[in-house]
Amino acid sequence: MYLFILLLLLATRGFASPAFRKRVVASLDQTAFEEAQQRDDTATRAFTSVPITTSSGQCLFVDELSGDFRANLTPIQIAACDGSTGQLWDVLTSGKHNNVAGSMLVVNTLTQACLNFDPRRAAGNTVIMFSCGGRADGDGLVTNSQLFSFNETSGPLTLTPENAPGTCLSVTSANVLDQAPCDESDSSQTFTFGASSASTDPAVASSVAPVASDAAGFSSLPTPASPSSVVITAAASAVPTSDSTTPLPVSRAGGVLNPSAAAEANEMDNTAVKAFSSVALKDASGQCLFIDPTAGDFRQNLIPITLQTCDGSQNQAWDIVTSGKHNNVAGSVLVVSSLTQGCLNFDPRRAAGDTVIMFSCGGRADGDGLVTNSQLFPFIEGQTDILLAPENGNNATCLVANADGKLDSTTCAGDATSQSFSILTI
Repeated sequence: MYLFILLLLLATRGFASPAFRKRVVASLDQTAFEEAQQRDDTATRAFTSVPITTSSGQCLFVDELSGDFRANLTPIQIAACDGSTGQLWDVLTSGKHNNVAGSMLVVNTLTQACLNFDPRRAAGNTVIMFSCGGRADGDGLVTNSQLFSFNETSGPLTLTPENAPGTCLSVTSANVLDQAPCDESDSSQTFTFGASSASTDPAVASSVAPVASDAAGFSSLPTPASPSSVVITAAASAVPTSDSTTPLPVSRAGGVLNPSAAAEANEMDNTAVKAFSSVALKDASGQCLFIDPTAGDFRQNLIPITLQTCDGSQNQAWDIVTSGKHNNVAGSVLVVSSLTQGCLNFDPRRAAGDTVIMFSCGGRADGDGLVTNSQLFPFIEGQTDILLAPENGNNATCLVANADGKLDSTTCAGDATSQSFSILTI
């Protein structure tokens, strides 16, 4: 009897050991999995289905069968990038499970579980994937064990859980994600959303060679032009002049254009009423507003607007929308790129020199927004010029060219003519 009890105690002690054991299940309980790992369709996503690369160029990935029957408790592993769904991630800046400004959730695209840091767990097993909100069955709301500080860039950046200041996620020699004290000199603690070679310099438009062109091909509009009166003059260009359906390198978040995400984020509003279609906007110096569709992020958001010699290209073509899905304000217009279908947007919260950008109409990065006054500009039907005074600037802010040739914000002048843009047929 005593021998039996002794053996039982030893067995119990063995099972209570904190040593890490990799879980592997033969299959998921599909019903429990779908209940626990529900996609938040209300969320705002800074990135969708992008890889997370390490400083060595490898990718974080999840094996959905390496955890429990719900795909909770799965470790995050590191391997050569192969484009598989287990290596793709969404970065959520707000939604059902994130109500904290300046924070992000890191969600695996395959399982929809959240990256989670739990310091109560055994050493070597504190970093796992878990149901977003922190409840195993999916009923949780928000937990700071899944929130990480986010600076709105693609990186390189550290993954610092908000429930453990001074702790950073780190790649171990065993090629799993673990935790360590933050160390700025430790490259194993830095990660990049998208390709590791992606540039984070937003100002690529300045490197685009201006196209020599005869500006006499443009004419002022005595009356509002109908779409049938617009004539497009083809011009050579050093940047794409059509909306790409292939992945191209981009300058900001994501590193590579995601055509599906771009199409979803910048969908044409077929209900819109347009005062003008495919027209150029020329400033008092005689230059036209221009966009490079590869100068933004993977959705074609965050594109800066530059002023260049008027050349008649689609990069300089704009629609003036008086009403529609994203404009329900009388006397206001949206200024929409005919090329990307993004909206001219003024965001005073952004860094100086980068407050004027193209963004999904409606103001939500994924295209789910409706109306925002950061994209509305006053306009009276019949005008042949427009003062770009965003309505969120309270009639005090106007958009004009800065010294670097970018469209920027400044105080409105007493003479509106000097800051207005002529509307021209192309």
